[in-house]
Amino acid sequence: MSPLTLSRRWLLAGAAALALASGTASAADTIKVGILHSLSGTMAISETTLKDVMLMLIEEQNKKGGLLGKKLEPVVVDPASNWPLFAEKARELLTKHKVAAVFGCWTSVSRKSVLPVFEELNGILFYPVQYEGEESSRNVFYTGAAPNQQAIPAVDYLMQQEKVERWVLAGTDYVYPRTTNKILEAYLKSKGVKSEDIMINYTPFGHSDWQTIVAEIKKFGMAGKKTAVVSTINGDANVPFYKELAAQGIKATDIPVIAFSVGEEELAGLDKGPLVGHLAAWNYFMSVDTPENKEFIEKWHAFIKDKKRVTNDPMEAHYIGFNMWVKAVEKAGTTDPDAVIDAMIGVVVPNLTGGYAAMMPNHHITKPVLIGEIQADGQFNVVWQTPGTVVGDEWSDYLEGSKDLIADWRPPMRCGNFNVKTGKCGGS
Repeated sequence: MSPLTLSRRWLLAGAAALALASGTASAADTIKVGILHSLSGTMAISETTLKDVMLMLIEEQNKKGGLLGKKLEPVVVDPASNWPLFAEKARELLTKHKVAAVFGCWTSVSRKSVLPVFEELNGILFYPVQYEGEESSRNVFYTGAAPNQQAIPAVDYLMQQEKVERWVLAGTDYVYPRTTNKILEAYLKSKGVKSEDIMINYTPFGHSDWQTIVAEIKKFGMAGKKTAVVSTINGDANVPFYKELAAQGIKATDIPVIAFSVGEEELAGLDKGPLVGHLAAWNYFMSVDTPENKEFIEKWHAFIKDKKRVTNDPMEAHYIGFNMWVKAVEKAGTTDPDAVIDAMIGVVVPNLTGGYAAMMPNHHITKPVLIGEIQADGQFNVVWQTPGTVVGDEWSDYLEGSKDLIADWRPPMRCGNFNVKTGKCGGS
């Protein structure tokens, strides 16, 4: 073999090695972000948009130069409204794809399903939906509302503004509605409401036959006292529920419904006419008139290429959570979970309603509370809001076993269920 041939072989081998090294460097040059939302099944009606907004936020961040000098790479999986599958997909994101953080889940049962996985593998989950509280994990950041940031202010509004005296607590049969209604029942009784003035009903996911239940609600509301429905019905079961209310002639002026899981996205699939005047309690509405919200909506329409697509509260929660994560990673100088978890506390970013969201030591954020009335165009007219932001309360003041607990993930406490009476971590 001639020296020329030998040198050519070394050159080719060197070029191949360089290409391989370059490819490896290129792969390591991205920071992977997990997106864990149902794109099929009963919850797809609500969760698909959250996948879309995460892709938009990642694209926007990449336009700004990425994070720590690297591009962000979304990794999308579909847990298909299947609660055990959420845990499998979470494990896949953390072990196979090595994502730096995950943005996902809607229902509490899906969050409960993935929680042991995130704690075992020391992953980070940003959870963007209102929930029942009674939880604070080191590995989860709760950017949706706790009960004191949605459910309790909604009941206060109905009591004070609508003079409601009888209460129908209607929910889907899983942990979020059951725990929220347990808190609300205790809260109502603390305000002097009698047991006979509280009706509680649960239905399975995807429930479609509402005739009998709505008839019972109608009968319950005919006792001569102002009655309201507090709805924790989730997913596509809302479509036949509201249709049946209209079919039985129940108007918002007779028995108002205040929903915690119906926003602009769900209304897009409903006949709005019969729903005008019914209410929802959230921390954001698309109709909020602020420069921040206007810019967000413009970016959303440009990204999704459809000016009819709406925005909603959990989208704002992802907007807040994503921007907080970016800020914490920059503050920590790394995507290492332990460093980022510590850096998250105290991070402050703008919300879309004209104020700021701060991450508190209990891994919940500060939020305003808004009550909106459904309009004929599927938007909400804000009829009431808190004067400032409310700190999320992870443990309810109205439940035995919870009222003495606090969460604080700062050293030296680093505890999600510290009992202030016993001075011990570990709950009651």
